[in-house]
Amino acid sequence: MTVPSNDGAPRSLSARVAGSTAGRSAVLIVVFVAALWLLEGIDTVLGNSLDQWGIHPRSGEGVIRGVVMAPLLHGGWEHLAANSVPALILGFVGLAAGAGRFLIATVIIWLVAGAGVWLTGGTGTVVIGLSGVLFGWMTYLALRGLFTRRALDIVVGVVLMVLYGGMLWGVLPGQPGVSWQGHLWGAIGGVIAAVLVGRRGRTRPGAGNSRQVGAIAT
Repeated sequence: MTVPSNDGAPRSLSARVAGSTAGRSAVLIVVFVAALWLLEGIDTVLGNSLDQWGIHPRSGEGVIRGVVMAPLLHGGWEHLAANSVPALILGFVGLAAGAGRFLIATVIIWLVAGAGVWLTGGTGTVVIGLSGVLFGWMTYLALRGLFTRRALDIVVGVVLMVLYGGMLWGVLPGQPGVSWQGHLWGAIGGVIAAVLVGRRGRTRPGAGNSRQVGAIAT
């Protein structure tokens, strides 16, 4: 089916839908990353006091608050900048491929990463940063095609592994002051999300697609 475009030339409905989806996805992820920069600005004005809202491993201090807030907080502008580019790329890809499923996957990753860091993070530290979620997004997007069995998802996963697969070495202990536990549990959350969400999005024959401060940074 084609419909007239604004300039009078025919344009396929699928092309218009794809363009609209890409535009909405771009706006959503840019707004999210902009909010992170705004929050870091507020934290800077407040003398970095918000960083204490991160995860305090095995402490009863603000457990729920820490799990919710830790990925939104960063240990300075350099830390935030390092996470912003992969957030924009991975977030856009995930949203464009299905915003509903990607948001569900993000909730799973967020909770698994937070709980895992609380259980295994360094004693006496505060863990903050988005990279645990980024590791989860990476593994989710890389693996979901195995479960959705959609050719496009498989291709996207292969491309992302070629471009960003090296980041997964971050799940191993290494750089001081960086929470490898956050990376590891985020990646595990992404695998879980790929299994749970990917199966829900599987194409069936004869059917359409269902559809530290001393903060440790992550």
